Amino acid sequence: GRCARCGENVVGEGTGCTAMDQIFHVACFTCMTCKSNLRGQPFYAVEKKAYCEPCYINTLEQCSVCTKPIMERILRATGKAYHPHCFTCVMCHRSLDGIPFTVDAGGNIHCIEDFHKKFAPRCSVCKEPIMPAPGQEETVRIVALDRDFHVQCYRCEDCGGLLSEGDNQGCYPLDGHILCKTCNSARI
Repeated sequence: GRCARCGENVVGEGTGCTAMDQIFHVACFTCMTCKSNLRGQPFYAVEKKAYCEPCYINTLEQCSVCTKPIMERILRATGKAYHPHCFTCVMCHRSLDGIPFTVDAGGNIHCIEDFHKKFAPRCSVCKEPIMPAPGQEETVRIVALDRDFHVQCYRCEDCGGLLSEGDNQGCYPLDGHILCKTCNSARI
């Protein structure tokens, strides 16, 4: 047959080899990049072109976390390539492969739960983050006097009554204090 590389006839025993369903002269079956002979060597075929292992590995994308070549499945996110096991939350280090995630202003990847824990507004009473309950996507935040509150923490400072429901609904602030209508009247 004819050599797939040079087009000349392959004649004589031991002068040719077969690879990628093609015939080559032994001297013509070389790496496309470094020209090293590939007969009897492991090689990678990419679009009917043969590459030695080191040259093939140099063509692969590198993981943006560990900087090693990605040999199998590539996970793409935030405009970068990752090994699936390297794509993790910066806080809990849990793999985010196939899991919803978000990115902070610095480009750091977070699972949704840790993002809320880190960046959610904090309640001025209990100091805990105001974030959705497990399994929920949204929550209610009350803002009064430039302070944030959970619904259950939004209470009169004097009587402890909830200001978001019931007969005492509503906030009647006085000198920076969160009060119900009754306690506001009593203080005045």
